[in-house]
Amino acid sequence: MLRLPSHNQRFHLLLRNLSSFASKTTIFMTSKHFLPSPLLPQTLSPKHFSTPSKRLLPSFPSKPIPKNQSLSLRTNGFYSLPSPSVSSPSPDVEDQPSDTRSLQILNYKLKQLGIDITECVAGRENRLMCPSCNGGKSGELSLSLFINLHGYSASWLCFRAKCGWKGYKKAAADGKPSIENLGRVNKVKFKRQITVESLQLEPLCNQLTAYFAERMISSETLKRNAIMQKRSGNKILRRKYFCCIPYGCPKVHPSSIAIAFTYWRKGELVNCKYRDLAKRFWQEKNTEKILYGLDDIADASDIIIVEGEMDKLAMEEAGFRNCVSVPAGAPPSVSKKEVPAEEQDTKYRYLWNCKEYFKKASRIILATDGDLPGQALAEELARRLGRERCWRVKWPKKNDVGHFKDANEVRMYLGPSVLKDIIDNAELYPIRGLFNFSSFFDEIDQYYHQNVVYEFGGDTTYQSSGEKR
Repeated sequence: MLRLPSHNQRFHLLLRNLSSFASKTTIFMTSKHFLPSPLLPQTLSPKHFSTPSKRLLPSFPSKPIPKNQSLSLRTNGFYSLPSPSVSSPSPDVEDQPSDTRSLQILNYKLKQLGIDITECVAGRENRLMCPSCNGGKSGELSLSLFINLHGYSASWLCFRAKCGWKGYKKAAADGKPSIENLGRVNKVKFKRQITVESLQLEPLCNQLTAYFAERMISSETLKRNAIMQKRSGNKILRRKYFCCIPYGCPKVHPSSIAIAFTYWRKGELVNCKYRDLAKRFWQEKNTEKILYGLDDIADASDIIIVEGEMDKLAMEEAGFRNCVSVPAGAPPSVSKKEVPAEEQDTKYRYLWNCKEYFKKASRIILATDGDLPGQALAEELARRLGRERCWRVKWPKKNDVGHFKDANEVRMYLGPSVLKDIIDNAELYPIRGLFNFSSFFDEIDQYYHQNVVYEFGGDTTYQSSGEKR
């Protein structure tokens, strides 16, 4: 009988031999009296139970099996080793491709670029300090880094509008290529269901109401757009709950209060973006990205797109409710690449999530900021929405050297009537090869008054054709 003490040594030897070549399930006959004995952890080396770890650069690549799961009881008197627990041993682990080696190589390559992945987690988004811009003046964690689940590759993108640094590296350990692509960067695996109560939002206090009043935003507009506030001392404002755009999650004083711009779709709260009085922005993480004020353009034929929530409120004060704002900042420049496919266009995911709202729109007015990033944003929007139905505005001059920046600035300094005139006089968005007659007015005027010598014409060589009659 195997249960006799004299057979214990033989049993251990048999178990070692079987586990050395078992690839799926190793079955052997024994007695039920051996069940309480933790034979497996004492017999097999922990390296035989190595499982991929999602944590980067682990100290121990293996994970021991709990004692109460080492053997499974069968009713016919047989015991078996669980198939996921045993792998074929290797005489030299260093000679085999492993996640640990890939991570070590990847870590070395990224360190050359100033990216430290020691505390990062594979298979999901990580927020780091961008080595290219150092997070700007506020030092935000603007670099989004995604590492392949097995550590074969890494891709990153800085979300600061003035930086935009991005790249891709693969470990290529032992010639094992990466099969991942950049489409997985910042890919949200699940969407959080949020409510006003779960976010602990509150009505605006007198201080914030006065802040909007100074900017000529009425309480009626604030109420209709569900502008609320959030006390940053609450535990829900910890960094792990938020996705920074584009300035990072601010280190605010526990007693400070942030403005909460609520994003709704068909009466349901989808996202929430916050802004403190120091103009630092952040929003809820793992939420769907949509346009701000989306319900205001349902079934609209004319749609106005602005660059910020304050501009959307300014448009409403000027009489335009058919206005939405982009949820993120503007790009530093226009991309030289073709517009990516819908599933890969992560930067402008909010447009694709709201595409059904633009089906009935015949005119889309792009009233983005007048600076270079704002113009780049208008171009990117026109590329996706269709230039043939896009219009643009020209902000008036502020002085001899500059122009007003956006809708909010125009309404504050020139009044809502001037802002309304600017929108009413929007012009067609330029299309290559298509011109207005007004574009040639100066040249035609000069030609008529014969102010351009080389445009007088030439001799036709026909007799009397050039003589005056």
